[in-house]
Amino acid sequence: MKLTDVIRRPLITEKTTTLREDGRTLVFEVAKDANKIDIKRAVESLLGSKVASVRTSLTHGKFKRQGKFIGRRSDSKKAYVTLREGEKLPEFLQGA
Repeated sequence: MKLTDVIRRPLITEKTTTLREDGRTLVFEVAKDANKIDIKRAVESLLGSKVASVRTSLTHGKFKRQGKFIGRRSDSKKAYVTLREGEKLPEFLQGA
């Protein structure tokens, strides 16, 4: 799996913004078949920051209705990446 396929996008929500205020935690949506080692390698090579730990979370898609029709959102996987002491956030994520 290529490194650019592992990390899909950074998640910017109210919860992740409060986590990012400590200056060390980033949250990404990642590929469902990526493991912690793949995620760590991708973050270190793409962002240039050393990673202390990676926590992952699977989110199951909800069933949604529109009238009588029922659909299902897709499953996703999140990665909470904690940077090492002294490492700074990348500049493009500081203002987000």
